[in-house]
Amino acid sequence: MRELNVLAVSGSLRAGSHNTALLHAAAKLNPGGLVIEMERDLGRIPLYDQDLDAATPPPPVAALRARVAAADALLIATPEHNASIPAVLKNAIDWISTAPGGLLLGKPVAIAGASPGPFGSVRAQLALRQILASVGAEVVVKPEVTVFRCDTRIGEDGVLADPYTADLLRDLLGALARKASRSLVDCTE
Repeated sequence: MRELNVLAVSGSLRAGSHNTALLHAAAKLNPGGLVIEMERDLGRIPLYDQDLDAATPPPPVAALRARVAAADALLIATPEHNASIPAVLKNAIDWISTAPGGLLLGKPVAIAGASPGPFGSVRAQLALRQILASVGAEVVVKPEVTVFRCDTRIGEDGVLADPYTADLLRDLLGALARKASRSLVDCTE
């Protein structure tokens, strides 16, 4: 079986983002069989404007759509902003979901998130699951990786210091790999 290409998307633009660190930790915890590539350009994506969503969209949008189309699966880490997902992440999903062919339709997606608060990113993940379901993505249901008090679990150097969170991330990657493998088999039948 070939390696699966996973596009890792952080919903945070902050340089010292715990969510970006969570994705880097996931890449290091890769159980094998996955090639995890980080999406680094969400901040360059213009605000969604249907007038710009034409045959030739803005170059950053075209590049993002190409990376999503080439990926077998997505791994999204989201912080929580006002009990929901950050605007930059919603904006990216809006651009991706309106691409010809519906790039998220049937696409396996795993969700994780970190927050210094006591609830992790549970409300943001709930909102993200609802958005992804509405565009037909195949969301990994379990395990739920909601890293609460992330400032005590992820060091200032961005290194994951919590073995429980590491185990959850490994399990999430395994579940994503299984869902993506099944999706590829279904597409070839």
